[in-house]
Amino acid sequence: MALLPILCYPDPKLHRVAKPVAQVDARIQSLVDDMLQTMYDAKGIGLAATQIDVHERLIVIDVSEERDQPLVLINPTLVWTSPTSHLNEEGCLSVPGIYDGVERFDAVRITALDEKGQSRSIETDGLLAVCIQHEMDHLLGKVFVEYLSPLKRNRIKTKMLKVMREDAR
Repeated sequence: MALLPILCYPDPKLHRVAKPVAQVDARIQSLVDDMLQTMYDAKGIGLAATQIDVHERLIVIDVSEERDQPLVLINPTLVWTSPTSHLNEEGCLSVPGIYDGVERFDAVRITALDEKGQSRSIETDGLLAVCIQHEMDHLLGKVFVEYLSPLKRNRIKTKMLKVMREDAR
């Protein structure tokens, strides 16, 4: 297992649309292991392959308190959303230190493959539903700050670029 570098907003690679995983094989299983290790190390609850510059439809999530219930979603498809939604405070490993409100559906149902290539359907609400929607956005090349006003988004972009310049010194 290896820790992988996480792309930071406004890196243009975060806006690439991910392609479907063609085959769940040893390469994908190794990538899943590396992504889980990277997510846990970064203290995150979700990580999309797009965030580590792999543009395939793969997500890892663990919203458990104990951090011992990893969920792997390969080629996830949103098949149902609740008629209700609400504002959730969100953050992102690709936008460290930034949190803001994003409107998300209260519940979702998705289909996906697991780490063994088995098809599964998940219907959920709460934090897991929010996390799934957030990570699926990454697969479409969308970062949560794009839901914010242009003013907020530009302030975040300026702040992130400043941090990157300082880190490069």
